[in-house]
Amino acid sequence: MVRSLIIGCGHYLPEKVVTNHDLSAVLDTSHEWIVERTGIHKRHFAADGELTSDLATAAAWDALKSAGLTPQDIDLIIVATVTPDQTFPSTATIVQSKLGCRGLAFDVSAACSGYILALSTADHYLRLGSMKRALIIGAETFSRIIDPQDRKTYVLFGDGAGAVILRAENNPGNRGILSTSMHSDGSYRDLLYTDGGPSLTGTAGYIRMLGREVFKHAITKLVDSALETLAHKNIAAEELDWLVPHQANIRIIEAIAERLNLSPDRVVITVAEHANTSAASIPLALCKGVSDGRIQPGHLILHEAIGGGFVWGSALIRW
Repeated sequence: MVRSLIIGCGHYLPEKVVTNHDLSAVLDTSHEWIVERTGIHKRHFAADGELTSDLATAAAWDALKSAGLTPQDIDLIIVATVTPDQTFPSTATIVQSKLGCRGLAFDVSAACSGYILALSTADHYLRLGSMKRALIIGAETFSRIIDPQDRKTYVLFGDGAGAVILRAENNPGNRGILSTSMHSDGSYRDLLYTDGGPSLTGTAGYIRMLGREVFKHAITKLVDSALETLAHKNIAAEELDWLVPHQANIRIIEAIAERLNLSPDRVVITVAEHANTSAASIPLALCKGVSDGRIQPGHLILHEAIGGGFVWGSALIRW
C-alpha cells in the first residue's frame, strides 16, 4: 500500500503587522468589537511589491529545510490561492521558477478550502505512483482584495503562506493521509465572492460576504464533512488528538469543536495571530502546532475548511 506522508512543513508571514487598534483609527470599529466577534487581534499585510509567489516561495524554502530536501527532489508543486500574481501563468509555475526545480506545477482555486483540495489532489498523484514528492502551498495576499471601507470584511483577512512536503511511502503503517473528502455547491456562490474578475470587470474586485449566512452554512457543512471523513476509516471524533481547522473565525472553530466533542485544548488556534489567511491558514496552523511541540509522531489530525463557491472538505492525517 502506498500512502502520502507529510515529511516537512514551512511558513511565511509578511513583516508588516496591522493590529485591531491600527484599524480602529481608520474604520468605525474597535479592538474589543473585532475580538468579540472573530477572535482576531492582528494580521499581516504584504509589503508593496511583495507578491503571492514571494510568500509562497519563502514558505516553500522553509518546508524544504524542514524535510531536508532540495528543490530538485520535488516532482509536483500545487499552489492553492485565489490571489495569484497574474491571471496566468499559474503562481505555482512562478514558484517553480524561483525555486529552480522541474516537474509539474499548477494552481487550484477553492478560496479558504484550497489547501485541502491541493492536499487531496497531490495525494492522488502520489498514491497512483506518477509522482514521488510533492510541495503543497497555500498562499494569499488578501490585503489586495479587501475593501478598506467595508469593516465587515476588512478586519477579517490577512496575508501569509504555509507549505508542506508529501512523500509517497510504501507500507507506512498507519501514518500519512488516511482520508479526504471534498464537496462543492455553486448555488451558494453569492454568499461569499469577489465583485470582479478578468471576464466580469477586468479587475480583481473586492471580497463581498453575507456573514451570517456563511457562518450558518460553515458550521453545518464542516461538521458533516468531518464526520464523513472520519467514517471512511471508522474513527470516532473522540479519537482525534488535534483539530487543525481553517482559521476563519473563533466562534466557528469553537462551535465545530463542541459538536465534535473536542475540548479546546485539542484544537490548534492561530486566528488571533494572523486572522483569516484563506488557503494559507491550515498549513500555518499546522506548522505552529509542529514547531511548538504539540503535534507529535503518531498523532491523529483532522483538517476542515469551507471557502467561496461553496467548496468545503476535510482531511484526516496520522502524523
